[in-house]
Amino acid sequence: MRGFLSPKAVIGLTLVGGVVLVALLAPLFIAPERATQMVMTARLQPPSLAYPLGTDQLGRDLLARVLLGAQTSLMIAVSAVGISIALGLPLGIVSGYFGGRIDNALMRVIDALLAFPALLLALTISAVLGPNLQNTIIAIGVAFTPFLARIVRGEALRVVQMPYVEAARASGTRDGAMIVRHILPNIMPALIVQTTISLAFAVLAEAALSFLGLGTQPPMASWGLMIQASRQFLDIAPWTALVPGAALAITILGLNLLGDVLRDALDPRSR
Repeated sequence: MRGFLSPKAVIGLTLVGGVVLVALLAPLFIAPERATQMVMTARLQPPSLAYPLGTDQLGRDLLARVLLGAQTSLMIAVSAVGISIALGLPLGIVSGYFGGRIDNALMRVIDALLAFPALLLALTISAVLGPNLQNTIIAIGVAFTPFLARIVRGEALRVVQMPYVEAARASGTRDGAMIVRHILPNIMPALIVQTTISLAFAVLAEAALSFLGLGTQPPMASWGLMIQASRQFLDIAPWTALVPGAALAITILGLNLLGDVLRDALDPRSR
């Protein structure tokens, strides 16, 4: 509990909690149509009472777009990490628990995928599948699967060597029951930490794909799209890039701080 009262924990929980609340409650305070409504007479307006964060090159309210962009980023990140867990968790457990030829075969495939940087792999998958919301989720989820599988495998190898696992195996416990009762519960701390860190990378990956035109497509609100569209107006309207950039930085900082706190609290080897 002491770790969760540290300044790092408070800052991380505050930032992540604020972004999640914004994503969930934004439609209650900001009409969603404000994010796509174009007012050409209000193009590139600086922050004011009418537009607290200013407007973009099409006269759209940046406050509405950045708030709804939080929904897009978190939805894609959570869905993509869910895919990576659904794929990587069983691969890692099977590889680490059974070992031998199964481990060698699975890890050679994982090693081949790890040869590509995660973002490059996501870019390739997104380019092949086509740029849209669903394919962005699939691309990021598949790209992060090798990392999660490797971590789960390492934890499974550690747990398999524990005396209580050897005792359960000697008593005739079946493999399925062994995995459910002993392996899975004991790798959960590492899985929780990796999930939190993966969420931060997924948010960044979604912004990068959208910036390159291979992720979220207009007219949806996306921080990456907003930064991409603001490039040619940085000298006359810097707020068009600063607003989504700050939102992206705050979200990633909060998730990374939260991941560090969870690692310190849940992993006894880091103490």
